[in-house]
Amino acid sequence: MNNERHMRVLRAAYQAWMGAAGLRQARLRNKRFTYGDQWGDLVRDHEGRVMSEGEHLASQGCDSITNNMIRQLVKTIVGRFRCQYIKHEDNNGSPLASIRELNELDELDSRALEEFLISGCCFQRVENWHEPGKSDLVRVDNVNVNKLFVGTINDTRAWDCELIGQLHDLNIAQLLRRVAGGNKRKAAWVRRLYTDGADSRLADFTTRLGADSQLGTDFWHAADGKFRAIEVWTLESREVVVCHNRREGTLSVEPATAPVRQRNRPDVTSRWDIATVWHCRWFSPMGDLLAEYDSPWEHGSHPFVIKLYPLTDGEVHAVVEDIIDAQKHVNRMISLLDQVMRCSAKGVLLFPETALPDGWTWEDARRCWSSANGLLPYNPRFGDAKPEQISATGNNASAFQMIELQMKLFEEISGVSRALQGQSTKADSASIYQQQSENANIALSDVYDTFEAFRRQRDRKISGMINKE
Repeated sequence: MNNERHMRVLRAAYQAWMGAAGLRQARLRNKRFTYGDQWGDLVRDHEGRVMSEGEHLASQGCDSITNNMIRQLVKTIVGRFRCQYIKHEDNNGSPLASIRELNELDELDSRALEEFLISGCCFQRVENWHEPGKSDLVRVDNVNVNKLFVGTINDTRAWDCELIGQLHDLNIAQLLRRVAGGNKRKAAWVRRLYTDGADSRLADFTTRLGADSQLGTDFWHAADGKFRAIEVWTLESREVVVCHNRREGTLSVEPATAPVRQRNRPDVTSRWDIATVWHCRWFSPMGDLLAEYDSPWEHGSHPFVIKLYPLTDGEVHAVVEDIIDAQKHVNRMISLLDQVMRCSAKGVLLFPETALPDGWTWEDARRCWSSANGLLPYNPRFGDAKPEQISATGNNASAFQMIELQMKLFEEISGVSRALQGQSTKADSASIYQQQSENANIALSDVYDTFEAFRRQRDRKISGMINKE
């Protein structure tokens, strides 16, 4: 394989990562709303200035109030998952159960479901441990959406995937353990690649590759002083010869370029064919090929397990995305109600200047008026003017009704009702309350079943990596 082919593979990986820029941007917005930053969307004021919604509201003299219902919704769905699925799993000491306990998959899956609700993506990595004494064990890790890239797929099972990879931020020891293969000379070569003029080589390589130095910096640069490595898996086709040994009853597949062994024997029938194989390459951000190998596992595939939701026409739309507008409207109504209440006159005392008793100061009148059982004398000799208290409230009945309506719409849009959250409802009996809970579960069954399909796919991949005794 020549350098030009390596260049094409890395370019395709970069384009796949850049192609998901919209997904990462949408995830960032969903994450902001989930964890309470709900006034950060940009708007234009009447003068055309761009500012956040919170700043725009502040410029009008209003406080931006957040009533975070999205976070409670996410916690409810994850909590239901822990109760309904995790607690009923079989932990009978099987190899899969041991892997589940070793990797704390209950916690990993709960966090993966939370990510699934926020971004519509589930990414996990299943491989052997890269540590001495653990190489025969299976390790499972969640993969951050910002670190994984995948080629164009339209199959909800991702069976049409032909390119997938991950960006790694590693310290030098982790990097050398990954790519040096125990070869001291190669380890020294890799170390030099990352130290001798790496910055200038990176700038030159990205220019030759045609990469955008402004938009794609996160693809090439690691954070916190670590080293960036780019792992790319591609599905490749190769010419092979399938040999059937009739005497021994065996079937073998050999590369077409391999030396002729048993093909010409009279008891062997051979035929030419095309085989597909998952091939892995590790690159430095300067374009150096650090390592390459075919899939070493029994399942013959890459180490990733992915699920994108719902993947209609290749698009991803998270659960949180559907309820952001309802959440924003609730925040606006509460902020508006707060402004109305603050601007309403409350407990204002109108005290005519001519009614102030002789020898009294305004501080004396204020203290007497605010004290319990206080007596406030006034002099009526200048007419009928006397102190008068004004107490008024804004007309906020309609605002309360709008907030209640938005809260109800939020439940209907999200599918997470009060019954599902364990809150009291207007049910007249336990059976009706149970029926309401079951109906709420039906509304979320698509989310749960999709995530369960992801977990089953992960478990099958684990089973294909457990050493058979």
